[in-house]
Amino acid sequence: MRHLKQRHKLGVKTAHRGALLANLTASLILHKRIQTTLSKAKALRPFAEQVITLAKKAHAVEDPAKKLHYRRQALAKVRDQEAVALLFSERVEEFLTRPGGYTRIYKLVPRKGDAANMAIIEMIDADDEGYTKAKKGRKRSRRSSAKKSPEAAADSAEETEVTEEAEEVEEVAAVEEPSSDEATEQPADSSEEATDSEKK
Repeated sequence: MRHLKQRHKLGVKTAHRGALLANLTASLILHKRIQTTLSKAKALRPFAEQVITLAKKAHAVEDPAKKLHYRRQALAKVRDQEAVALLFSERVEEFLTRPGGYTRIYKLVPRKGDAANMAIIEMIDADDEGYTKAKKGRKRSRRSSAKKSPEAAADSAEETEVTEEAEEVEEVAAVEEPSSDEATEQPADSSEEATDSEKK
């Protein structure tokens, strides 16, 4: 059975896919950022991160035979001596404190010719803190409001009584005082009569 065996196949045979991912990984190591299709970028991400993990393991080990072993494993995957030498000597230092997630994918607009989804995949810098998610406010459930203590319930009842009394006072004051519209209408009428008499 082939359960959990789905991988990014990219519509090519195994040997072709291995060569494709090796070339993309070498370009990513050399240039730190490449533009490709979204499906290739998603296939490249785990492949490249495995190679970076090999470099991290080689950096952490003291035994030269083990270091050589990890370098040969990376070379078997990437097939580019220059890229592997650069990764194991310089680039690996950027990822020593990062526990994973060495690459990032940005989606781009589709390509003009065939409308293929495009993306940029890049190696994350050492000082990159990543995106911070905004904290969402906690919603209060009905159960928590129902389980209030008797003191809190009494306080809320007093607050509602005070607000009701304040609303009643405002309504009474509004009924007793004449509205400002009525006060302004009378002088306006008299001024209109005066202007009419002057015109005559």
